[in-house]
Amino acid sequence: MNTTQDVPALAPGVPELDPVITREGSEYVLRCRSRLPRPRDVIFPFFSDARNLEKITPSLLQFKVLTEGPITMETGAIIDYRLKIRGLPVRWRTLISAWEPPDRFEDTQLKGPYRQWIHEHAFVDEGETTLMQDTVRYKVLGGALIHRLMVRKDVLKIFGYRREIFARLFPPTGGEPG
Repeated sequence: MNTTQDVPALAPGVPELDPVITREGSEYVLRCRSRLPRPRDVIFPFFSDARNLEKITPSLLQFKVLTEGPITMETGAIIDYRLKIRGLPVRWRTLISAWEPPDRFEDTQLKGPYRQWIHEHAFVDEGETTLMQDTVRYKVLGGALIHRLMVRKDVLKIFGYRREIFARLFPPTGGEPG
């Protein structure tokens, strides 16, 4: 199993990282990194628009933002979603628990399928490219057995899909996100 020591600290020039999950105390921690061929002033606004989650989530989950109207991203903002996990309908409510543009933001599950879900999105400016890192600290209902049988595979699949879709949304040729 990978350990935290296997993952270099986020900094310009560090390698990309396929989604990997480690166990750290009572939490599972997912980390992944993607280098996107756009400057941070293009990348950060894309990821900080909650409605773009629908574009980067596998269609199987039927993910939908329920919060109506414009969503002002700031510490304290609350966003409601609907999705299906293994065919079961789920409501999810998150709180923007940290907002530090253009470096990072964090959303924390208030209501949803996990005992804990804290997702940090961090962005490193590399000039014409941006290194984006997801770090998710989570706990599951049902503990290690449910994690091993179902959750681990699902979480890795979702974040693996996101890395694939980034290549389509941000092709090396330039331009705005699709």
